[in-house]
Amino acid sequence: MSTVSHICFKTSAPSPHSRPNGVNTARGNESDTTVIFGTSMVEALGECVARHNFKCEPIAVHRFSDDKTILIVYVSNHGSHIVIRHNIEQNLTTLTVEENPRSGLERRWLAELESEVRSCLGAEKSYRVDPIRLGLDVNPYVPTSDGRIVEYDFTGVVYEADSPFQHIAIYSSNQFGNMLFLDGDLNLSESDCIYTDTITGGGKENFSGKRILVLGGGDGGILKALKDVDAEEIVMLEIDQLVIDAAKVHLPGICGDALDNLTGYNYKVIIGDCVPLLKGFVDDGREFDYVINDLTAIPLSTQPVGSQWDFMRLILELSMGVLAPNGRYFTQGNGFNCVNALKLYEIELSKLSCKVNYSKETVCVPSYQELWVFYTIWR
Repeated sequence: MSTVSHICFKTSAPSPHSRPNGVNTARGNESDTTVIFGTSMVEALGECVARHNFKCEPIAVHRFSDDKTILIVYVSNHGSHIVIRHNIEQNLTTLTVEENPRSGLERRWLAELESEVRSCLGAEKSYRVDPIRLGLDVNPYVPTSDGRIVEYDFTGVVYEADSPFQHIAIYSSNQFGNMLFLDGDLNLSESDCIYTDTITGGGKENFSGKRILVLGGGDGGILKALKDVDAEEIVMLEIDQLVIDAAKVHLPGICGDALDNLTGYNYKVIIGDCVPLLKGFVDDGREFDYVINDLTAIPLSTQPVGSQWDFMRLILELSMGVLAPNGRYFTQGNGFNCVNALKLYEIELSKLSCKVNYSKETVCVPSYQELWVFYTIWR
């Protein structure tokens, strides 16, 4: 394993003959490469890194063809290296350190290096990104819906397999329990009861005597929440038997015993593609008081085009075709910060073959580490 840390410095435009404060930069001849970075700046930075057991002479100094960017590489005797990149047009300097975990360096040395280099550059401000760990058995870095990186506290791989439909992985976490990932996307964790509560109406619905259709939901959370509410009928359509099998064993905090039997006195889990099954329900004139769509989040794109949007529109139309006149359709949206995608979805709702109304609710799903938007739709 190695760790990578990044430090960013915002500098004022340097004078090519300036002398960094407190650093001896005397030198007989300067190359064009060092002039771009200020007088003897390579030497000055070399003195900074040398205080932390790096060699003061860089192994590489490269000026890019745009004549505005310089790259400097320093190495140590303990298997670590530092790359400094400066863009004179942006007055931006980045410093990247990749460390050998056996280097013996203490964590505080990075803060000391940041302070020294900031002074050397005369930087107005700087900030440090804590070490990113590379070479772990499980990649702990997962993007949020809007592209921010979250580092999870995974403690191991609980389950991993490829089904005919997707890659299934379950990782353990001290904070969030076991976490289900489908094709690399976080699906649901044992900590996320608020997700299930919200997508089933947030405790505001009376399901007694009602007919409920669940699309997806292979983790078993929705079925667990509904199977004992005295509904007349619950039909769950899940395409992937392997997800159900994995959830039964490894996600008890989500599904409990709801998936131990795929049929009960008032519920039935059907393994199959929901599209032809939904079309069959439409043709047969079946109606449900509630349709709960737990298939996928709203696609993230600048325009509502492509196979994912086509699938979403198809599911909406078919669901409206089986929704009772006073029924409710519950579904997840996407992250609160995905404003454009949410707006595109709402425009698509206005284009359905039947007129619909909708409301939104935003909750914080613990393992997502972001706010998540849910929709209630009715005709």
